Amino acid sequence: MITREQALQFAQAWVNAWNSHDLEAVLLHYTEDFEMSSPFIQQMGIAPSGTLKGKENVAAYWRKAMGKYPDLHFELHEVFSCVHTIIIYYDSVAGKKAAEFFELNAEGKVFRAMGHYD
Repeated sequence: MITREQALQFAQAWVNAWNSHDLEAVLLHYTEDFEMSSPFIQQMGIAPSGTLKGKENVAAYWRKAMGKYPDLHFELHEVFSCVHTIIIYYDSVAGKKAAEFFELNAEGKVFRAMGHYD
């Protein structure tokens, strides 16, 4: 069970890693074989399915995204949690509102993530 405090700590560490543009710090939150789905994956021409699997593949996508959005800055608004999941609601790139869904394993690492945008 993820407590409110654990969810808040995860969210703040995740946002801080992104805001510092530290890809290695971002990747610390994920398992080696995690799966990421996002409409940005499609829009950037990375994968027609909008889904990538594996830390190396997602890291390459995020590296490209960080290059495309050099002024990237997330602003955290709210954090929601359930038994094994966290949702972070924040301001994303290009003025978009975002809700990121994370499914965590027993070690607290993300093995599935989905980005949702307005």
